[in-house]
Amino acid sequence: MAEQGSGGNVIAAICNIFFPGLGQLVQGRIIPALIFAIIVFGGYALWFLVLPAIIAAVVHLWAIIDAAKYTSYRSRYER
Repeated sequence: MAEQGSGGNVIAAICNIFFPGLGQLVQGRIIPALIFAIIVFGGYALWFLVLPAIIAAVVHLWAIIDAAKYTSYRSRYER
């Protein structure tokens, strides 16, 4: 991914809308992808307790924003 706002980041953010963590996986970040997916799906599975579902919705939104604003460590210092 080149930099924030690049086409790759937009695609990653769109992937996260449909499947939490998929955008991070597209960017090659496996650990954040697993963490986002586990928290969101676990929270949505416990929707009847209300609070986990709210937390999951916030983390889902955070995953989308994280994928959209991601800049790799390498691209920050290649300039």
